[in-house]
Amino acid sequence: MNHPMWLDNPAITAELLPALGQTLLMTAFAALISVLLGLPLGIWLWATARGCLAPRPAVHRALSALVDLGRSIPFIILMIALIPFTRFMVGTALGWQAAVVPLSVGAIPFFARLVEAALRDVPHGKVEAVQMMGAANGQIIRQVMVPEALPGLISGATVTAVTLVSYTAMAGAVGGGGLGALAISYGYQRYQSDVMIACIALLVLVVVAIQFAGDRLARLADHRR
Repeated sequence: MNHPMWLDNPAITAELLPALGQTLLMTAFAALISVLLGLPLGIWLWATARGCLAPRPAVHRALSALVDLGRSIPFIILMIALIPFTRFMVGTALGWQAAVVPLSVGAIPFFARLVEAALRDVPHGKVEAVQMMGAANGQIIRQVMVPEALPGLISGATVTAVTLVSYTAMAGAVGGGGLGALAISYGYQRYQSDVMIACIALLVLVVVAIQFAGDRLARLADHRR
C-alpha cells in the first residue's frame, strides 16, 4: 500500500509527537510560573510608580531596572548563564524540565511589564471612587484593578505564552528537547528538510492555537463589550 514518503522517516513517525509534547510542557509550565510570579511583580511596579497607590520612586526605579535587565539578556545567553542554578533546581541542565527554569526566568520580567501596562490603562477615576469609599490598597488591587485590567492581563499572558514557544525552539539548541531540538538535530544537522517542515508546521499550529484561545478568553473577560 502506497503511503507518503515522509512516513518512512523515523524522526517523524517516532519522535515528532514526543517532541511536540515536550514543547507543550515547557510552554505550559513556564507560562504558569511566569504568570504566578510576574503578576505580583507587575502590580508592584505599577503601585510604586508616581501617582499610583503607593508611590515609592526609589523602589520603582530599582524594580524597573531589575525588570529591564532581565528583559535585555538574550535568551540563549540567559539559558547558559543559568546552568548552575538550573542544576540546583531540577538536578540536571538537560531535558524539558531543565529548560523550564530559564524559560520562566526570562518570561517573568517580560510579563511583569505587560501587567504594568494593563494596569495603567484602567481609568484613574475608578480608583479614586473606591478610595473615597475607604477601600484599602489591597482591596483596590483585588476588587478594582485586576478585574478591570483582566482582558489586558489575559492578552499579556497570551503574548508571553507565544513568546515562550519561540524560546523553547532556542532551548532545543542546548539540550532543552522539544521541537527545536528535533529540528536542529534532524532538519539542520542531517539535512532532512521534511523534519524541519514538520516541526515548523507544528510550532505554527501551537502559536495559532494559543493566540486563538487567548483572544477568545480576553473577549469573554471584557465586560465593556
